Amino acid sequence: MPPLPTTAAELAEHLLAGDKRALARAISLVENDDPEGWALVREIYPKTGRASMVGFTGPPGVGKSTLIGALVKNARAREREVAVLSIDPSSPFTKGALLGDRIRLSEHFLDPGVFIRSMASRGSLGGLSEATLQAALLMDASGKDDVFLETVGVGQAEVDIIDHADTIVLVLMPGSGDSIQALKAGVMEIPDVIVVNKSEHPLADTMIREIRGVLSLGPRTSWRVPIVRTEASKGVGVDDLVEKLNEHREHITAEGTLEERRRRNLQNEVMQLATLRLRRKLEESIREDASVAELFGEVVRRELDPATAATRLLDREL
Repeated sequence: MPPLPTTAAELAEHLLAGDKRALARAISLVENDDPEGWALVREIYPKTGRASMVGFTGPPGVGKSTLIGALVKNARAREREVAVLSIDPSSPFTKGALLGDRIRLSEHFLDPGVFIRSMASRGSLGGLSEATLQAALLMDASGKDDVFLETVGVGQAEVDIIDHADTIVLVLMPGSGDSIQALKAGVMEIPDVIVVNKSEHPLADTMIREIRGVLSLGPRTSWRVPIVRTEASKGVGVDDLVEKLNEHREHITAEGTLEERRRRNLQNEVMQLATLRLRRKLEESIREDASVAELFGEVVRRELDPATAATRLLDREL
């Protein structure tokens, strides 16, 4: 097997041709904040925007990975190319992803039409690494028809998945305290489709009634959020879920809101990247500055409030 090229232009050529090794290398470059990675994104960006991006969120243990595995199988049966991007909690030792989701999706590893990658959340409050959308764009450019994004279940803060997908699926499970917590307004405002997995549970009907009650309190929109019952481990309800995902995509395409969502997603991504880079630049510029150390000292001694100190710091640096 020949070695992969190292320049962004050559690597982009391989990636656009669907080379899985080139895609894996490209994501690693972006994740490591390598300048070649960002040059590669610039190169392939005009070729993006074709894939359907679906985000999956919900508490831990509800079966998101099993459900995604069933959806991958369904998509491959329809000869669709699929990529899965799982956002794992960072390992406290290596800062890498724990790879639990890749293990659970292992039956698809050898399928050339499936690409699976875990990325570390690296402490992001919403469970998403800042490189997530860049990785999704690379998957899109490599010719994938469907890109599935899965977040670690981190409660209400995971609302930022809305900034990375065209359609949001909230996965819940009957009899779980975590799932009841997910009925809070902040999370229930996110989904376009709700899945009640492990629906053979005796409390499934009760949970569906509770979800419908919460949804009825929300604002009226042109899309009525469907509730789909699944037993992902048995493949039950997966066809129904695929149907609802397709219906939602057709709805937002016809309504014009797909482009609105993508515009908002990309605008938020630009702001997020700018904020992160500004913070890094600020931290580097003040690290060895005695006057900044004195400014912090005034705050610690209660001689200056934090807001005023922040204003002085920004006035000084910008």
